[in-house]
Amino acid sequence: PLDIAFVKNTSEGIGIVAEGLRWRVGDNVVTAEDEYPANLYPWMNLAERGVELRRVPSREGRISLDDLRSAIDGHTRLVSLSFVEYASGFRNDLFAVGQMCREKGVLFFVDAIQGLGVLPLDVQQMPIDFLAADGHKWLLSPEGAGLFWLRREWIDQLHPVGIGWNSVLDSRNFSHVEFRLKPHAGRWESGTLNVGGILGLGASLELLLAIGIEAIAERVLYLTDYFCERCRQAGLQVYSSRRPGEASGIVSVLVDDVGAVVQRCREAGIVVNQRAGRLRVSPHAYNSIEELDHLVAQIGAGS
Repeated sequence: PLDIAFVKNTSEGIGIVAEGLRWRVGDNVVTAEDEYPANLYPWMNLAERGVELRRVPSREGRISLDDLRSAIDGHTRLVSLSFVEYASGFRNDLFAVGQMCREKGVLFFVDAIQGLGVLPLDVQQMPIDFLAADGHKWLLSPEGAGLFWLRREWIDQLHPVGIGWNSVLDSRNFSHVEFRLKPHAGRWESGTLNVGGILGLGASLELLLAIGIEAIAERVLYLTDYFCERCRQAGLQVYSSRRPGEASGIVSVLVDDVGAVVQRCREAGIVVNQRAGRLRVSPHAYNSIEELDHLVAQIGAGS
């Protein structure tokens, strides 16, 4: 737990690293072209310090390890990728990417918000250096409470940003002022935290762990496989990769007039979204086959 800090959201966790690394002019960061903006703007903000952001295009919704490797050179300091891409649902092979980064002496940051809570992930077994995720997606918790994790060896290598009264040792001894930062991730918990949100996050984690993340992943992949098959039967084109190891809880579907489809589904009590001009469907373990059948019927209702 000393390697974890509570943060407001994924963006704050990314910012801790983006603003904390000691950059050199000519450094670069490698990411995917289609990343969520939270994983783009913090790195773009480094341009005035001479840091380049290299965005690797996807190929039919898939991010190639070879393409990532080709983008890395001797000036690459960090690769930053999502666990699961928010628009396509593509699940990156974190172990393979992390191993490549280790071989090249490059740091690896993971935006885990679209996978944490629904797909197994053990940071101790993965070659990951930093990870951040908000709790309000698959972790089923309130907004405004998230997690930032970093490998212990990097704590003193990051310039501490966002420092406050709670960042130091003996922080409750307010009359004794001594600038000794906590020797763990708690130094980034700068002040009063979102206690209500964190309690909600804790309750959600207890629920998910009681069920078991492996069981949740099996259920969600079963549901999304079923939904993809029903889409094919209905003549709908699934954009997302469903290859083993690449499938996730997000399914992207090509539909005509996606905005109208989203609105029709909302009116029928079904919450879906549009991302990158496509319909995004993301059932959790509590959803049912019957609900997915109802969704497919609503998608086709306008044709």
